Amino acid sequence: MAKGYKYFNRDISWLSYDRLVMESALSEDISMREKLGFMSYHSSNLDEFFCVRVAAYRRAAEGKISIDEVSHPRAMLERINMIVSSQMLDASEIVKTAICEELKKRGVVLHCSTEGLTEEQTRFAKEYFDKETIPYIQSVLLNKGMLVFLTNNRPYFAVKLRKKTRNGLSKSYDYAVVKLPLGSLPRFIEIPIGRDRYRHVMFIDDIVRIGMPELFPGYQVEGMWCIKMSRDADLGISEDFDGDIAGEIRDNLVNRKTGAPAGFYHDISTPKDMLQCLKKNFGFAENEMVACGRYLNLSQLVDFPEGLIREKKYQERPKVVPKRLKVSPSLLSVVEEGDLMLHFPYESFDYVIRLFNEAARDPKVTEIKVTQYRVATNSAVVDSLIMAAANNKKVTVFVELKARFDERNNLLLSERMKAAGIRIIYSIPNLKVHAKIALIVRESGDGQSKSIAYISTGNFNEQTAAVYTDHGLFTEDAAICEDLNTVFRYLENTNYKPKMRKLIVSQINMTQRLIGLIDKEKEIAERGGEGRIVLKVNGLQNRDIIDKLYEASMAGVKITLIVRGICCLVPGQPYSENIVLKRLVDKYLEHGRIWAFGPNGDRGVFTSSSDLLNRNIFKRVEVTVPIENSGIRGRLMEILDLMERDNVKMRLIDETMNNKEQKRGKNEKAIRAQEDIYDLLERAEQ
Repeated sequence: MAKGYKYFNRDISWLSYDRLVMESALSEDISMREKLGFMSYHSSNLDEFFCVRVAAYRRAAEGKISIDEVSHPRAMLERINMIVSSQMLDASEIVKTAICEELKKRGVVLHCSTEGLTEEQTRFAKEYFDKETIPYIQSVLLNKGMLVFLTNNRPYFAVKLRKKTRNGLSKSYDYAVVKLPLGSLPRFIEIPIGRDRYRHVMFIDDIVRIGMPELFPGYQVEGMWCIKMSRDADLGISEDFDGDIAGEIRDNLVNRKTGAPAGFYHDISTPKDMLQCLKKNFGFAENEMVACGRYLNLSQLVDFPEGLIREKKYQERPKVVPKRLKVSPSLLSVVEEGDLMLHFPYESFDYVIRLFNEAARDPKVTEIKVTQYRVATNSAVVDSLIMAAANNKKVTVFVELKARFDERNNLLLSERMKAAGIRIIYSIPNLKVHAKIALIVRESGDGQSKSIAYISTGNFNEQTAAVYTDHGLFTEDAAICEDLNTVFRYLENTNYKPKMRKLIVSQINMTQRLIGLIDKEKEIAERGGEGRIVLKVNGLQNRDIIDKLYEASMAGVKITLIVRGICCLVPGQPYSENIVLKRLVDKYLEHGRIWAFGPNGDRGVFTSSSDLLNRNIFKRVEVTVPIENSGIRGRLMEILDLMERDNVKMRLIDETMNNKEQKRGKNEKAIRAQEDIYDLLERAEQ
């Protein structure tokens, strides 16, 4: 703060994004499946937030670690819990009102209590409990000296009981926890129709509520309330671990199931004596407990029965087919003719799979190198690489085993590739490899070799490519291919000191290059020229970069920042008056990073795997590529222009971190970037 600049806290900013995700479910212009999807995504985001960030704050409060730019972790924990509680209560209300009302318009009643059920529906619920549910129920009394372990992110009921005696009921209370059978049985159960002829659905939670007295025959059930514990997702592996990383991760994955408590959620209506019992048994202070609504794990809303809604999650339009790929069956041949960029999910990820399939079969291809960060469970890319190895190609795959929550899948796939003869390089100590790159080496007719590079903003994952927006560049540019080969050499030996001709790579030259690009716009503005910067990223935290953006703003550079998630830069200040900060949440997850400098990107357009968080800059290997093909550069600028002009889904982030809806004039044309980008690409390829 020596310069008097302000910065948002990164985690409060993350929660601001989560609120916008939740509020997006209230949009009238989206499908029922999308509404449920937003509510589900919001819930799973908060689960991850607690397992990762809140867990880290708890470790910091215990003095085990430090957190960047946070000096009072306990105070931050209290603030986070208040915000999360508010969001979870609002989410519960959205389900009870907006979601239930929308379902009813479609002829479906979702019961959010046990009240209002007919005798037939109640009888059905009891029978379902007896026949289907009891085998999966686990119940434990809390006041009998037993140690109770709560599974990570698994809902339970906290139950208040009074023992039946000869003289009536005991004056004292007993307490128990009951594990809900989620995972073993569906969350949503269709029950008999009522007199209204609607189709009726219940949460399985309420079926358990109805059957609860059967679990405690010697007691009277006084009440029951949902609870949940989240646990620290850290695997406990030192960042500088330099041994058998695959074995270490395999051995430590169990830590995630038994990690230290990170958060505790409870129904806001839980009485004080029940809370006291829970605090005593599970070791949480009252200000560490998060009050929420009647139902936890709303992430399961995405599993609402398909047959009751009869629509896809997204109303998909046909994939746009690039003209160059319409006339040529060979992607390798198309790239030989000039650079190609695909924009997912508007254009199909199948072309990336085709590239690897062609390389696996092409007798001229001698070698394939690729990184893997988050890989699809049944990966077609991995299948292609295995086929290439079977065809005697030299295949090297760098597998980042430390991709959080994907460690097990990455480990299994890497073992499968290794068994097929593929050379596997595992994680680097102190670094995660987040770059999404591939290099295909091919013999040319003169006895020399020529390479094809693929550099993307998104993972080699056909599943996420269907719902994440990303940009993938195919090129034969010799300097880029040489740089990419150098990056792979660096991954094999981080003691190697590489030099880049064109690529911008974290750990090598990224900070210097990016700050240099910002400073150039500042200098131009100071000389009276037009300084212009547009950065589209998923996160902006690094204070050195933020300070440079503040300086550029004060010099008169017009800056637009489109930051989906975490953003620590504060708009609306004297030193940020030329900065517009925006956030877009729509049916696809905005994931592609684009940097543009100068009017119309005249002084450089780049796509990148990197956000501008401290972890990307200091603890990851990221690759950013300059876009030199004028056609591709122009297309990216058109995409950015639509993003900037979006007046339907884009929100302005103000100095209080609110997501402000942009007011559209009466006669102003509605621009919805994701829809209009599709139209742009479709027109261009006709």
